[in-house]
Amino acid sequence: MASQLEAYRVSAYNTSKFSENKIHDDAVARKYGFSGGLVPGVDVLAYMLHMPVRKWGRAFLERGLIEARFVKPVYDGEIAEVSAAEQADGLAIEVQSKGELCATGSASLPASAPNYRLADYTAVAPASQRQPVNAASYELGKWLGTQPRRWAGSAANEYLADIREADPIYGREGIGHPGLFPRIMNKVLVDNAILGPWIHVGSKMQLLSVAKPGDELTARAKVIGNYDKKGHRFVELDALVVATGTTPLAHCWHIAIYQPREQAAA
Repeated sequence: MASQLEAYRVSAYNTSKFSENKIHDDAVARKYGFSGGLVPGVDVLAYMLHMPVRKWGRAFLERGLIEARFVKPVYDGEIAEVSAAEQADGLAIEVQSKGELCATGSASLPASAPNYRLADYTAVAPASQRQPVNAASYELGKWLGTQPRRWAGSAANEYLADIREADPIYGREGIGHPGLFPRIMNKVLVDNAILGPWIHVGSKMQLLSVAKPGDELTARAKVIGNYDKKGHRFVELDALVVATGTTPLAHCWHIAIYQPREQAAA
């Protein structure tokens, strides 16, 4: 029988209520069938990351693997309960809120971090002038880049507060939280097109190294999927998140609905 870790409870916080992505706005989200603005999937993933870091510590931050699918929204101010069960190959992770299963995933600790060559991931600049999203924005096989982003000092502390992370390892060892990397993946989409409301629905992330204070984070992303499913338009990305143009921090697979189907008015 799988051993269950002590549950981790978070008072969820919608960090993107005032962002460009209006799926996080209460009124707009209701037009798409939700009861309010969505807590970003990248932050739900950050809640999930607490469990493998609790189990494996810094080793997970240096070479851990995590995968997550977001199946129901988590809403601002609600309790997100993260549970993890130990299995032969790692942890099975779930997030529940308001009595519903909101996310499923798994985490494991490989014996060593895989080797990804920077040369295999093309570095390009983000769009010089963003245009409203169209068929060419995320064309299959296209390489996409991001504006550099830093989370250091007060910004890093604010991020930890926003995701309600109290594990002292980040402050004690002066390292970045890996939830920053899927945020960079979101920037791949945002930095290359003007989007309407959109939804991050899944991630897989192989950690390769820890982020350090002052690191300039960018992504080298290739579009590996762009398709319609049940009236939603999906995009899939394969990428390296890179520190200061030289150090691969994570290999990421990221999937989002970049044009969701709007609900018919009741």
